[in-house]
Amino acid sequence: MLGKIALEEAFALPRFEERTRWWASLFSTDPETHVKEITDINKIRIAHADKHGVGYQILSYTAPGVQDICDPKEAQALAVEINDFLAGEIKGHEDRLGAFATLSMHNPQEAATELRRCVEQYGFLGALVNDTQRAGPDGDEMIFYDNADWDIFWSTLTDLDVPLYLHPRNPTGTIYDKLWADRKWLVGPPLSFAQGVSLHALGMVTNGVFDRHPKLQIILGHLGEHIPFDMWRINHWFEDRKKALGLAETCKRTIREYFADNFWITTSGHFSTNTLTFCMGEVGADRILFSIDYPFENFDDACSWFDNAELNLVDKRKIGRDNAKRLFKLKGYKDSEASVAH
Repeated sequence: MLGKIALEEAFALPRFEERTRWWASLFSTDPETHVKEITDINKIRIAHADKHGVGYQILSYTAPGVQDICDPKEAQALAVEINDFLAGEIKGHEDRLGAFATLSMHNPQEAATELRRCVEQYGFLGALVNDTQRAGPDGDEMIFYDNADWDIFWSTLTDLDVPLYLHPRNPTGTIYDKLWADRKWLVGPPLSFAQGVSLHALGMVTNGVFDRHPKLQIILGHLGEHIPFDMWRINHWFEDRKKALGLAETCKRTIREYFADNFWITTSGHFSTNTLTFCMGEVGADRILFSIDYPFENFDDACSWFDNAELNLVDKRKIGRDNAKRLFKLKGYKDSEASVAH
């Protein structure tokens, strides 16, 4: 399929090359290639895109990013640096590249202000946040954004009419020590990523974020971080127990209704037609977006799978590009309507 749009596509600041190389050595079979790809903005990844029919990519700073910095001033300074750098790197490539803002999430008003600056000054298409913000003198505190203190931030997103991508980060501090240290091979895609983000997303649902901000749009990667697979059970549990659980005022609709109105999921790093088809049944093709998770995953695996997936052409167009065009109000990006499948 030509003209695909991908929106969980990571980059890193070149000045952190040594740190990036060390990080890549922990998981990559080819750390040097990973370093080259993740520090590139507008050359290697555009060449990959040309080869595999990707017309547009929305870039975001790699996890854990600013959410791993517990000092508020340091986190804010790095977020501003990242946003200014990315804006400069995509300039002149606006038909191929867009951006999500990087935000320090220590302070809701500060995050809202930086988001507005990035959207209004640079034309960024929303923000990507790597789950909870590390905080506290020892970095062991976790800031969630699912309480009323964060309403100014959520109001800013809806006022700007842009979404937030809630992306995972690795567990840290005593959480890591207690839950993951003795089973560290489950950190990341096998389990911890989905566990962290699904907790945060369902916390937003049950703590009333979407009742207070009904137009808010949240994107979850990796085919929904396991939530679609538990949708029936979650919905069933809440149906008759809302009052007993104290949720009558903060979770007024069903989980399915929130997913129909407030959530999108992407195919990032999850290239299974059986799983995608299941999610289409649970959340609908209108709420699913193609993505790669580059460079942690590669263009060939993602695009070859999607281009050859046995989906009807209407749904393939929706997931591959049309849903993203609608969500981000995209015009003028490099799109080819001449072909839907290679």
